[in-house]
Amino acid sequence: MTMFAIRGTVSECKVIQINTEVAATTLVILILSAMLAVLLTSDYLRKRTISLAMWSSGMWAFSFSVAMEVVFSFGIYDSILIKAYLFLVAFLVELLAMGSMALLQKRLAMVSYVVYSLATTVFLVIALAVSDIGNLLLNGVVYGPLPLLVTIGSSLLAFPAAIILVVVSIISYRKTRVLRLVSIIIGVIVVSAAGTLYIASFPAFLYLAEFIGILLLWIGFIDFGGLFSKRHLKRESVDREI
Repeated sequence: MTMFAIRGTVSECKVIQINTEVAATTLVILILSAMLAVLLTSDYLRKRTISLAMWSSGMWAFSFSVAMEVVFSFGIYDSILIKAYLFLVAFLVELLAMGSMALLQKRLAMVSYVVYSLATTVFLVIALAVSDIGNLLLNGVVYGPLPLLVTIGSSLLAFPAAIILVVVSIISYRKTRVLRLVSIIIGVIVVSAAGTLYIASFPAFLYLAEFIGILLLWIGFIDFGGLFSKRHLKRESVDREI
C-alpha cells in the first residue's frame, strides 16, 4: 500500500513538472511571436505590401494558437477552444503561404490560390463544426487522433501551402541571393511545419518546430546590426522584396 502511494505521488509530481516545462516553453514562444507580429504589423502599416499583410496576419494567428497552447499546458480544456486551435494551426499556414507567394508577383497564381484557400477554409470550418472532438490533452500537450473529416480538411489547407512555401523559397533565393530573405522563408516553412507535424501525428516536434521557426524569422526580419547603428543598408534589399 505504501509503495503504491509513493508511486502515485512520484507520477503526480512528474506530470506537474511536464506541465510546467510546457507552460514555460510556450510562454517564451508566445512572447517572441507576439513581438514579431507587432513589428510586422508596424512594417505593413508603413509599406502596405501584400506579403507583409499576409505574414503579419499569419504571425498573429500563430501567436493566438500558441496562447491557446499556454492555456492547454495548465490542463484547461474546452471543445470550442480546441476547435479554434485546430483551425488556426492549419489556417496560419495558408496565410504565410500567401505572403510568400506574393513575392513572385504572379497575379493568376495568387488569385487561384486565394480561391482554393477560401474553398478549403470553408470545408475545414464545416468539418470542425460537425465533428465531435474529445479531450486531446496529454500532460498539457495537444495530442490525440483527429476525426477523419477534420484531418482531411486540415491537410487540404496545410500540405499544399507547405509545398508552395518550399517552392517559393527556392525561387526567391535563386532570384535575389539575399540570405536574410531565405531565413524568413525557411522560418515561415518551419513555423508552418509545426501545425503540419501535428496533423501528421508528430506532436513531439510541435514546440521545437515553433521555437526554431520563430528564431529564424527574427534573424530574417530583424537587422540586429542596425540596432547598434543608424546605417543599416542591408535592410533595404529585403524590404524591396517584401
